[in-house]
Amino acid sequence: MNQYSNTRATLAIAVASFRSIIRSPSAVVFSLAFPLIFIVVFANIGGSGVTVDVGVAKTCDTVGPVYQVLKNIKVIHLITKESSKEMASNLSKGNIDAIINIQKNNAQPPYTLHVQYTDASQQKGGVLKSVLNSVFYQLNSQGNTTVQPVANIQETTVKGREYKYIDFILPGMLGFSLLSSGVFGTAFVFLSLRLTLVIKRFFATPVKRYSIVLGEAIARLVFSWIGALFIILVGHYFFGFTLVHGITTVANMLVLSAIGLIIFMGFGFIISGIAKNESTVPPLSNIITMPQFLLSGTFFATTAFPQWLQSLSNILPLTYLNKAMREVAFEGAGLGDVTHELLILGIWFIIIYAVAVKTFKWE
Repeated sequence: MNQYSNTRATLAIAVASFRSIIRSPSAVVFSLAFPLIFIVVFANIGGSGVTVDVGVAKTCDTVGPVYQVLKNIKVIHLITKESSKEMASNLSKGNIDAIINIQKNNAQPPYTLHVQYTDASQQKGGVLKSVLNSVFYQLNSQGNTTVQPVANIQETTVKGREYKYIDFILPGMLGFSLLSSGVFGTAFVFLSLRLTLVIKRFFATPVKRYSIVLGEAIARLVFSWIGALFIILVGHYFFGFTLVHGITTVANMLVLSAIGLIIFMGFGFIISGIAKNESTVPPLSNIITMPQFLLSGTFFATTAFPQWLQSLSNILPLTYLNKAMREVAFEGAGLGDVTHELLILGIWFIIIYAVAVKTFKWE
C-alpha cells in the first residue's frame, strides 16, 4: 500500500483545477481574448488622445504671461514636482515628452522659451511644437502693435528610445488579465466548491486544507503565466513591444505577474467568503476591479487625471503593478529597481490576507 503524500494530493488538485480553468470560456475570454483585443485596438489607434507631459525646469519663470498661457492649455500637462535629474532621465526614456524653461530677458523679446524635445516621443513632440507655434503666434500678435515679439522659442532635441503606445498599453493589459483572473476566478471557484459541498467532502479525506488553496493557486498561476507569456510575445513580435533585456525582462515580468496574481487572489478569497450565492459575486467583484481598471493607468495615463483623482489612483495596488511592469519592460529596470512598488504591493498583501483570513469560509 502506497503511503499517503500530501504533495501528490496538492499537485493532483492543481492539475484538476488547471483543466477546469482552460475549459472555462470566461477564464479564456478575460485572461487572453479581452487583453489581446484591447492591444490590437489601442496599438493601431495609437495614443493621439493622450495628454502631452511637459516638465518645467526649476529655473523656469512661472509668474510671467508665457507660463500663465501654457498653464491653461488643456492638451499640455505641466510637471513641476520632479527634480532636474529625474526630468532629464524621464525625457530620454520618453516618460515625459519635453522640458520647458522660460527665461525673462533684459532685452527684446522680454521672454525666451527654451524647449527640449526627445527622439523617444516624436509624435507628442510634434503635437507640442504645433501647439506652441500657434500659442506664440497669438501671444505675439495680441495687443502688440510694434514689430517686437513678446517671446520667442529656442528648441533642442535629446536622443532617446522611442516610447510607442504599445509600451504603455500592454503592461496595463497584463494587469487587467491578472486582476480579472485573480478576483473573478478565485471568488467563483471557492464559492462554488463551498456551495456544492465539494470542500466538505475533501475534509473526509486526508487532504490538508492548505492543499486545496495551494492547488488552486498553482493552477491559476500556471495559467496566468502562459497567458502573460503569450500576450508579451504577441506584443513584441507583432506590435514592437519593447523588451530591453530580452529573456531577462520577460522573466522579471513573469515574477511581477505572480506577485500581482497572489495579491488579487486575496480579493477573490474575501468575496467568496462574504458572498451568499453566485449571483452576488459579479457586483462585489466589480466594486473591486472597475475602479482599478479605470484609475490605475490600465487604459489611460494617470497624469491626465485631476490631482484629486491621481491621489486616489496612487492608493490602488494595480497602479503599482502597472508601473513596475512598464519600468521593467521599457526602462530595463530589474526587480531591485522597483522596490518602492514592491513595498506598496507587499503592504497590500498583508492587508488583504489579514481580511481574507477573517472572512473566508470553508463551509
